[in-house]
Amino acid sequence: MSSFASRMSRVVASPTLKVAAEADRLRRSGVDVVDLGAGEPDFATPEHVKDAAHKALDANFTKYTPSAGVMELRDAVAQRYKIDYGVEFKPEEVIITAGAKQALYNTAMALFDPGDEVITTGPFWPSIGDQIKLADAKPVIVQTHMEDGFTIHAAPLIDAITPRTKAILVNSPCNPTGALMSEAEMAKIADAASARGLWVIVDFTYEKLIYEPVKHNLIKVLFERMRDKTVVCSATSKAYAMTGWRCGWAIAPKDVITQCNVIQGHSTSNINSITQKAAIAALTGPQDGVTTMLNEYRRRRDAVHAWLTADPRIVCIKPGGAFYLFPYIADLLSPSGIKSSGEFAEALLKEVAVAVTPGEGFNAPGFFRLSYATSIERLKEGCDRITTFVQKLESSGKLTAAR
Repeated sequence: MSSFASRMSRVVASPTLKVAAEADRLRRSGVDVVDLGAGEPDFATPEHVKDAAHKALDANFTKYTPSAGVMELRDAVAQRYKIDYGVEFKPEEVIITAGAKQALYNTAMALFDPGDEVITTGPFWPSIGDQIKLADAKPVIVQTHMEDGFTIHAAPLIDAITPRTKAILVNSPCNPTGALMSEAEMAKIADAASARGLWVIVDFTYEKLIYEPVKHNLIKVLFERMRDKTVVCSATSKAYAMTGWRCGWAIAPKDVITQCNVIQGHSTSNINSITQKAAIAALTGPQDGVTTMLNEYRRRRDAVHAWLTADPRIVCIKPGGAFYLFPYIADLLSPSGIKSSGEFAEALLKEVAVAVTPGEGFNAPGFFRLSYATSIERLKEGCDRITTFVQKLESSGKLTAAR
């Protein structure tokens, strides 16, 4: 008999964190690893944000805060969304969390019961499915498709609704595909969910990283149709290069926030006090750094896409958001050679010291996720090593010639 709780059999360790740990181990042993697995900006946190943290330290702002976060930060979130999306809500409808991951986890624990079904799309960020399972609910995965640009359509999500459905969870821009959901498709989901009394939860972590001038005010669409059943989760992590600061939030009806705060009060309590002052500066201060990062990511996206797809066996669409490419490598796999994208990622790290995340962790075998949130020089080095690795596979006779 296992000594562990049965819920542990339903989940696995985060594959993205696993890749990061192995890359770090090799790096500490002296290997020059090109890490294209990390889901975090390589930019420094903006100076005015760091200055706010220094000031907080100098003022000895180092004590416990309210579990849900200081009211000034909760208000800063509300004001940011009013400016960016034209929606209004009160600070009491916001809870500050240790990243968007905790915001999503609190939401799952507050809303889902055993037997509930939660519809979401695949490929998906691994924690989405496992958090649903940890809440004893069942993730129902509706696949998006590379041939369609991994576009998130409302119809298949609505078709997946059953009497057991409790919520629909949308991640846009999507990790790992970078795909976006349109306002029109979100409106269809909102109307269907509202008619059935379902929740809609939005993972909006990459909300600032959208490359083209497309309409993406999903928040307003939801607030206009079903404000009382909408939860929005996001963070300072990607937009403000603040991954290590661990600051996210959930926006929801006040009674949901109250329950999330009960969960948080019995688990982590408040996030770091210094981080809260830094986040206030990020949200209320200059926003030009976000545009600077976005423009650089666009340049990197286009360059890496061109380098990889020079080999026709690597198929890859350009993402509309986030900072990942999601190449399809079925033509590099074979029964006599590397059999899966998991084996491909392991061999790539072992043979040429390039870290990528295999698609199996995203419910997408045959793909791997490559982060271009690193310098253009390291990206070129990484792509050159991938090319070298593929050429080595070909010379071994385990691949057919390039078409």
